[in-house]
Amino acid sequence: MKKPLEHQFKTVYDANYSRVMRLCLGYTNGDTMLSNDLTQDVFIKVWENLESFRNQSSISTWIYRIAVNTCLLELRKKRTIRLTAQGNQLEKFKDDISNDNEAKLKQLYVCISQLNSENRTIILLELEELPQKEIAEIMGLSHDTIRVRIHRIKSELTKCVKK
Repeated sequence: MKKPLEHQFKTVYDANYSRVMRLCLGYTNGDTMLSNDLTQDVFIKVWENLESFRNQSSISTWIYRIAVNTCLLELRKKRTIRLTAQGNQLEKFKDDISNDNEAKLKQLYVCISQLNSENRTIILLELEELPQKEIAEIMGLSHDTIRVRIHRIKSELTKCVKK
């Protein structure tokens, strides 16, 4: 292995790990162990393909696409989405948020898990504060389509959480 590639990978890993982990947590309904495994799978794929990255998009967009595909593949394998307890992810925030907010956050994850896979991907990327143009590039959709979808998804989630 060449040193420059190792250094490049470490830089990419450090810059993107927490974002990929949060994205995986969104797909797994807060299942920390499964999210760790999926995140590891993502970065193994990044390592294996880093030399062939063609710079046709930003590296973070490329990594998000790998993460989305990895998570969707895992969900397809399972065929059912497990609604796991959200407690693991929320433990570290327990002291900082009220019980009411914690319950709303758990409900939000449950509502997100009920979205179809494409809408789930869009809203999870939006929650990561990715620019909508980058989300459009990742999803292969127009920017206008993403803007409309995000608005509709947020309305749907608001209704779901309030129930």
